[in-house]
Amino acid sequence: MAMNVGGGGEEDEVVSAINTTPLVDVMLVLLIIFLITIPVVTHTVPLDLPKEKNQPRQTKPEDILISVSKDGDVYWDQKLLKDNEELVGRLKKVAVQVPQPEVHIRGDQAGRYEFVGRVVFACQRAGIQKVGFITEPPPKG
Repeated sequence: MAMNVGGGGEEDEVVSAINTTPLVDVMLVLLIIFLITIPVVTHTVPLDLPKEKNQPRQTKPEDILISVSKDGDVYWDQKLLKDNEELVGRLKKVAVQVPQPEVHIRGDQAGRYEFVGRVVFACQRAGIQKVGFITEPPPKG
């Protein structure tokens, strides 16, 4: 590397070159920041999630209440059902009513989702249009 130390009687020349080293440094830092933050922001599947609306509904007498215990026992109102086929048979009988009643499912929090899923599948097989889940409201405060 050569260096001009001045001294001669020469006239100072104007340097018209731009020093790009600081620009490259800043661009590399920005690139690293974007590479780190973009995967965090876009790691989920883009979905249009429903907004939280928890409006208490008025229960009609013709609505069907199905309860699922933590052991997987299924109750029609208060009566224990023998198996899933009995549930489907009962649901098929009420599915032809006009207007079709709603099915409300109460699932024990300690139970496996599989047990509630079987009830939902039975409703689907029977042709039930409206299925709802009954939950406890969150504690206030």
